[in-house]
Amino acid sequence: MTSINATFGAYLLGVIISAILYGVTIMQTSFYYLGYPADPWHIKSLVLAVFISDTIHQALITHSAYVYLVTDIAAPTRLGNLVWSLVVEVLFNAITAFLVQCFLTMRVYRLSNRNIIATASVLVAIIVQFVLSVTYVVKAIPLKTFVDIEKLKILSSAINAATVVSDVMIAACLCFLLQKARTGFRRSNNMINKLIMFSLNTGLLTSLFAIASLISISVRPDAFIYISFYFCLGRMYCNSLLATLNARRVIRGESLDDDMSMSRQGVTKKTTTQSVIGTTQWPMTNNISIKIDTTQEFVRDGIQDEYSASSTEMKLPV
Repeated sequence: MTSINATFGAYLLGVIISAILYGVTIMQTSFYYLGYPADPWHIKSLVLAVFISDTIHQALITHSAYVYLVTDIAAPTRLGNLVWSLVVEVLFNAITAFLVQCFLTMRVYRLSNRNIIATASVLVAIIVQFVLSVTYVVKAIPLKTFVDIEKLKILSSAINAATVVSDVMIAACLCFLLQKARTGFRRSNNMINKLIMFSLNTGLLTSLFAIASLISISVRPDAFIYISFYFCLGRMYCNSLLATLNARRVIRGESLDDDMSMSRQGVTKKTTTQSVIGTTQWPMTNNISIKIDTTQEFVRDGIQDEYSASSTEMKLPV
């Protein structure tokens, strides 16, 4: 018989960790709306939808934990029953993942110059993951006990596997396309490095939780360790999206600092030349200036950001 530590102990830990991550979600959501009031309505709506879905999910798992660990704790025979909120939470985890992954797929679409094959491949993986999750909920709602839900073990494993595949595909596509976008200029390359890092983090964190859930349900299907990992999955998607949006100013700020540093170097060299040679201005062959004066508009996921850029045109959705 499985100990309570491996079942409801792991269950409670999953709810607690998920609640902590939800606190981070609230903080990041506040930062976003306060820091980016000029973002277009569809990005703000996306953030709101993801936040609402994440909030409902947290409420559902908190309700299920209360029922098991407070309401039914004095009746051990009822601990084997399924609480409706434990089943429905899967749907809202799926909604959160679907919204965030669609946002990232749009980045793949724009970075790939509207490549239909690359975009469709990622989109198919996302849709498969969402359909599997909805199917799981529909099949699990009529079930009454945890023994009954073991019949859906294969479907549960398929959901986690599809999550890993879709996240890895998105991260791989973004990293490959960003790598191809390198221009040779330090400022542009620094910005691309930051974008690659965020793309890897987005796919890596969610994939790790999905892999952990998949391994747990395969090794210990009688325990609730896999549930604790799955509880946190939606929170990782939500925070990955918010971290990506909130990091835009940091990435642009560092790029602008590089530009100003290079401009100061150019001014210093030019002044030195004038003091030695006179008023004649000689071209400085090692001045990184292709004069970084050209102002370009980068349209990122419908978000217009203006800042100084090199004369080489490059559009990067952040």
